Amino acid sequence: MVLSSQFLNSPQFKLILLTGMVLQNSCTVLVGRYTRSSVPTEELYVVNHLIVITEIGKLLLSCGFEYATTNGQLAKSIQTNIIDRPYDALKIMVPALLYLVQNSLLYVALSNLTAPIFQVTYQAKLVTTAIVSVMMLNRKYSPQQWICLVIISVGVAIVVLGETGDSKKVSDASGKQSLTVGLMAVTIACLSSALAGVYFEKVVKAVGAEKQAPVSVWMRNIQLAFFTICTAVFQGLWQKAKSDTAQPYLHGFTGYVWVLVGLQAGGGLLVAAVIKYADNVLKGLATGVSVCFATACSTILFGTPLSGQFSVGATMILTSVYFFSNPMKSKQPSPVQQSPSSGNSAEMRSILPR
Repeated sequence: MVLSSQFLNSPQFKLILLTGMVLQNSCTVLVGRYTRSSVPTEELYVVNHLIVITEIGKLLLSCGFEYATTNGQLAKSIQTNIIDRPYDALKIMVPALLYLVQNSLLYVALSNLTAPIFQVTYQAKLVTTAIVSVMMLNRKYSPQQWICLVIISVGVAIVVLGETGDSKKVSDASGKQSLTVGLMAVTIACLSSALAGVYFEKVVKAVGAEKQAPVSVWMRNIQLAFFTICTAVFQGLWQKAKSDTAQPYLHGFTGYVWVLVGLQAGGGLLVAAVIKYADNVLKGLATGVSVCFATACSTILFGTPLSGQFSVGATMILTSVYFFSNPMKSKQPSPVQQSPSSGNSAEMRSILPR
C-alpha cells in the first residue's frame, strides 16, 4: 500500500520518525558497546568485516528503494547516474573513504568508552562540521550559533575532565579500556564525519550548478555504499596480508552483532527519511532524547556510574545542540537575518550520521 502525501507530512508520521531515530541511535550505541565489551578478545568480530556486511545491506536496501521510486527502472538509473557520468560517481569515493575511517574509529571508541560518554563526546562533531563548513563552503553562522558551539566545546571538556579522574579505576577493573584511545578515536571520527559531510554537500551543489539532472538520495546511497565496500575490502586484504592471525569472515558474528548490522544498515535509510519529511526541530529533539535514553539504559543494564560533572556537561551540550539547530526567531526578521537559518537545513544534512 502506497502511503499518501498527507500522512507523510502529518505529525503522526513525524512522531514515528522521532521514535525510530531515538531507538536506532540509542540501540546502535548500546548494542555496539555490548558486542565490543562482553566477549573475550579472541572471540571479537573484526570491525572491517562488520563494515563490509553493513554496507552490503545498505547497498541492497538502497537498490530496493531506488527500484521502487523509479518504477522498476533501476538499471536505467544506474546507467544514467553512474555509467554515463563516471566522473560524478567517482567524486563519491572521497566521502566513502572518510566514512570508512569514521566507522572504523567509532568501534574503537565504543571498545574504550562507556555508552553515555561516547554519545556525549561524539556531539563534538557539530563543532568540527561548523568549522569545516566555514573553511570549505564559506558558510555564515549567527552569533547564537557560535555561542552554542563554544558551549558545546566547554561541555565536552567538562565531561572529559570528569571522566579522567575515574579512568584509572576503569583500567584497573577491565584491563582493556583506555580513555585516551577512546577520546582520540572520537576526535578523529568527528573530523572525518565533518570532512565527509561537507565535501558531499559541496559535490551535490557543484552538480546542481552544472544544470545536470538531480541524483536521488537512494542513488547517492548506492554510490556511497559501493565505494565504501570497495575500500573496506581492500583494507581488509591489506590487513590480512600483514597479520599472521587473520580471522575468517563472520568470525564472532553472534546474534547481537547481526542486530547491530541491521541497525546500522537501516539507520542510513531512516536518516534519509528524516531529511526528506522532517525538520531540524525533530532532529534536535531526537538527539537529546536518544542520549538521555541510552544513558538511562546504560546505567540500568551495565551499571555505568554517572558523575555530577557528566550531568552538567551533558545538559550544556544537549541544550546547545537544540538551540544551534533551531535558532530563535526575531520579532522582525529581515532577509539578511534569515540567511543563516536558510542554510541551516543543508548544514544539518551534512551533520546527520549515515
